[in-house]
Amino acid sequence: MHRTSLKIEESIFVETERIRAELNTSRNRYINQALAHYNKLKHRQILAERLKAESKLVKGDSISVLKEFEDMDYGN
Repeated sequence: MHRTSLKIEESIFVETERIRAELNTSRNRYINQALAHYNKLKHRQILAERLKAESKLVKGDSISVLKEFEDMDYGN
């Protein structure tokens, strides 16, 4: 485990202390859970942005392929 020192804004600290006391959990555990949750959120946001960028790269090709399918005669 790594030890770190943080400077936390007073209002965030007060709210954190209130909530973690209600949950009856240690400060260490609460902050670890908060960071894990935030990391998951940010990871999803990064993936969404990456998908959006890559979708733009293949947009032209996708439209072209769809047009080819639309133009196909299926014997009808």
